[in-house]
Amino acid sequence: MTGENRLIDRHGRRHSYLRISITDRCNLRCTYCMPPQGIDWTPREEILTADEIVRLGTIFVGMGITKIRLTGGEPLTRRDFNQLAERLGALPGLKTLAMTTNGISLAKRAAGLRAVGLNGLTISLDTLRRDRFLQIAKRDQFDAVMEGIEAALAAGFAPLKINVVVMRGVNDDEILDFVDWAKDRPINVRFIEYMPFPDNKWSTGGLMPYVEMRAMIARDYELIPLLGEATAVGKDFRLAGHSGTVSFVTSMTESFCGGCNRLRVTADGNIKSCLFHPAEQSLRDAMRAGGTDLDVERLITQAVDGKQAAHPPMEELMTMKNRTMIEIGG
Repeated sequence: MTGENRLIDRHGRRHSYLRISITDRCNLRCTYCMPPQGIDWTPREEILTADEIVRLGTIFVGMGITKIRLTGGEPLTRRDFNQLAERLGALPGLKTLAMTTNGISLAKRAAGLRAVGLNGLTISLDTLRRDRFLQIAKRDQFDAVMEGIEAALAAGFAPLKINVVVMRGVNDDEILDFVDWAKDRPINVRFIEYMPFPDNKWSTGGLMPYVEMRAMIARDYELIPLLGEATAVGKDFRLAGHSGTVSFVTSMTESFCGGCNRLRVTADGNIKSCLFHPAEQSLRDAMRAGGTDLDVERLITQAVDGKQAAHPPMEELMTMKNRTMIEIGG
């Protein structure tokens, strides 16, 4: 049942966007996401089942969520993904069902995903060079990802979002290449400031600030600001004379915490009110202990009520004990 939004925190922020990680497993090993030593995969029996995910989705939508994004790990490594997406997409009151993927298996699956109700798609791609892709992702899957992008466009995912984590000295020399590649297609390239997580070798030297990225593009293109919603994480721009758009996710240099409308559920069923705060509460345990939907709602309300006004500054994030990006789900 949908109705008035009940996901309002102490700072007046109204939450309508839920990111659910459905697995912590991935078929890539991107250096900024997974520690070089790997992680201990969560035992399968501790991962949320499809029924539990749909139950949580139903509860959250009833409390005011209108957008769900499925994340991972790599969400398409779950064998029941299509059935899960179809069930979630049918929830009354849900307007957007999206997914973030590495794109490896999209060439064969994009059209089918659109058919089962997925209506938003983001693909992670940090380089347009095959050799560099192997260096960053540790797997030789560049061609598969590029084929997946073409299949997604052909299936009608528009605008198709492409996430690029910009790392100075790694791929910052490709910023203009990405703009050139996407400028005349229904693609939104999202340049993301490099964020610190445990063991991902983050340093302030590796961070390329938004203002620097924007200035680089502005030398070749006229960037026309697009008026976004107050809850948007990206600063969005149209490229004058072109159909493509670019965005900048300024997590590190220009906080957008004040308009945050996002909540997260990890693959093992913990709710996180903020990507950068370690505080978690297990919704899975409550469900498996026989808790009612009302019991789960109370835990969600507690998490929302405890949400901080903003995440700590960069210096503190570097030393804070938190899960890795792949364990949280981004």
